[in-house]
Amino acid sequence: MLNACQVALDIMHEFRCRCTCEYKPSQFIARTWNHFVLWVVQLVASVLSVNVALPRTVTWNEREVVTGIFKRPVLGRVTVRELGLEGDGQADLTVHGGVGKAVYAYPSEHYDYWQHELKRDLTWGMCGENLTTVGLLEDSVRIGDQFRIGSAELMVTQPRFPCYKLGIKFGSMEMVQRFQKSRKSGFYMAVLQEGEIAAGDPITLTSTGNGCTISEAFQSEK
Repeated sequence: MLNACQVALDIMHEFRCRCTCEYKPSQFIARTWNHFVLWVVQLVASVLSVNVALPRTVTWNEREVVTGIFKRPVLGRVTVRELGLEGDGQADLTVHGGVGKAVYAYPSEHYDYWQHELKRDLTWGMCGENLTTVGLLEDSVRIGDQFRIGSAELMVTQPRFPCYKLGIKFGSMEMVQRFQKSRKSGFYMAVLQEGEIAAGDPITLTSTGNGCTISEAFQSEK
């Protein structure tokens, strides 16, 4: 399944580059591209796991830190509201959460990379994501893309830039730098329509955004 997703997304990325960069497409080609994107995403994208956690206090370097990064997979349908998933929360609302960062999605395709790099098994939610996805990668997802997931509608807003709490989760501050250098950022989404989401739900692209890709946004802010 993952190999099929990657092949489809590679084709999609190549087609997008050719249409938008080399040939300056006509309206016909642009419409063809939009239909192609919709078809590919509907074919391969879905939610593998929904993960939540409420803030809790942990001890790090002999001081207490409150964090909501210790996400765990949950079963069944989860209500998603304007400010996030039911049963989920953030500790420091000055840098986490809010309307523009209500839901954090992370591609499951990256887990093989991290398990190889870290020489350990990782469970879904380990990177602090609410949605572990398949079929949506940073070089194909654009800011402004809108997706229907379950009965909710979400819009991509920005890449994720890790803070020191990711280091706490992995037991090493080196992980923050490794995550940043990997450019495997995942992305935040705003909730346009509240609803319910569950593992296994397809992710349907309903509108393509006009912004840059998540990879491009991450690189420009790095």
